[in-house]
Formats: sequence, structure tokens, C-alpha cells
Amino acid sequence: MAYWLLKSEPDVYSYADLERDHETIWDGVNNNLALKHIRTAQTHDLALIYHTGDERRAVGIAEIISQPYIDPKLNDPKRAVFDVKAVRSLFRPVTLAQIKQDTDFEGCDLIRISRLSVVPISESHWQKILSLSEPE
Repeated sequence: MAYWLLKSEPDVYSYADLERDHETIWDGVNNNLALKHIRTAQTHDLALIYHTGDERRAVGIAEIISQPYIDPKLNDPKRAVFDVKAVRSLFRPVTLAQIKQDTDFEGCDLIRISRLSVVPISESHWQKILSLSEPE
């Protein structure tokens, strides 16, 4: 299993929207490296949903529930998508500031390539984010 961080503008599509919809197509990705990451994702991989913009925080967990496929709206073989379903909200959101302050995240692509919308996360970083989200 691999772990991912999927960025979304909360005023466009938030984690609350995903919980309401139960599942959705994760689309709208244009960056070549992010599209490469989408194409390597597998069914049952887990993803943190990260709100960008003013929030800049991880807020929920989703599961990738399909293999990558061509975006049916665009019919462009370069534009890959996958389906995700809501798993649960984080107990407490984990902010980008918290992540940047923690030396355990040095070298993490979330910090290193900050504009990337689909980011692989190591299992240790995944576990650290989950621990930061735990109630005190």
C-alpha cells in the first residue's frame, strides 16, 4: 500500500463535500509529475485530503477505490484520474506550519515541491501526521 496527499481548494471541493458524496472522481490535475503520481496509485492506497488556500492543512483520510483511468470528461490519454471515497476526518487538522516546524518532515515533497497537487507520503510521514492529529 502507498500513501498520498491530495490537495484541494476547499471552496471548490472540500473534505466535507467528499463525506457528503461518499466518493468522487479525483480530477482537475494538470501537472505532469502529479499526473505521473496518479498513474502509479493503486486501489486501496490511502490519501490525506489537504485543503490549500488559506487553510493549508490536512483534514481527512480517503481511500483510492479504482485503478487510474483516462479522465472521461477530457478524453485525453495524458489526463489520468482515479476514484476516491471518504474514510474519516482527522481528529484535529494538521497544518502546514506544524509540518514545517517538525524536523521529521525534512525532505518531504509536501514541503520540497509545495505546488504539487498529488504528493507521495512515506509511511513514517503518514504515521506522524496521524499522530499530530490525535486529540491531546
